[in-house]
Amino acid sequence: MAEAAKWYVVHTYSGYENTVKATIEKTVESRQLQDRILAISIPMETVTEITDSGVSKTYDRKVFPGYVLVKMVYSDDTWHVIRNIRGVTGFVGTSSNDPTPLTEDEVYAMGVEKKEIIVNYEVGDTVRILDGPLSSFTGTVESIEVENNAVNVIVSMFGRETSVEFELDQIEVASQ
Repeated sequence: MAEAAKWYVVHTYSGYENTVKATIEKTVESRQLQDRILAISIPMETVTEITDSGVSKTYDRKVFPGYVLVKMVYSDDTWHVIRNIRGVTGFVGTSSNDPTPLTEDEVYAMGVEKKEIIVNYEVGDTVRILDGPLSSFTGTVESIEVENNAVNVIVSMFGRETSVEFELDQIEVASQ
């Protein structure tokens, strides 16, 4: 059933995000809904400000104030549980009764979930490009930066070798 779970955006009163998250967590625990409401998230970012006196101050702030993200298996029951929590004004969607789940790309762009990419190639390997204008070209891996989701590949174009940067999942080991 967890495979059917999707991320939904819940609209809250401003400043109630933490309270709503805590209340959802308590409700999930008390009603044994762990298999249907899997995760609750308030996307945060770290901000560093320089004050007028030149002192730098670092703090976390909400990326989307007034919103809480909930990963759940949508049903009348789960909708009802979330919708009736104090501080929740509704779901984001075509109507409050018909929430629209986030796409996988939106979820990853927000940093709510991380895609785990298994890199099965290393520097010096011959690889085939899977995506983009150079798809089906082959090249040699020059460098890999897993933390930045980047790989540099030397590709021979028009008789000249050029270093091109790709995302980790845009290339695969070329079959021999």
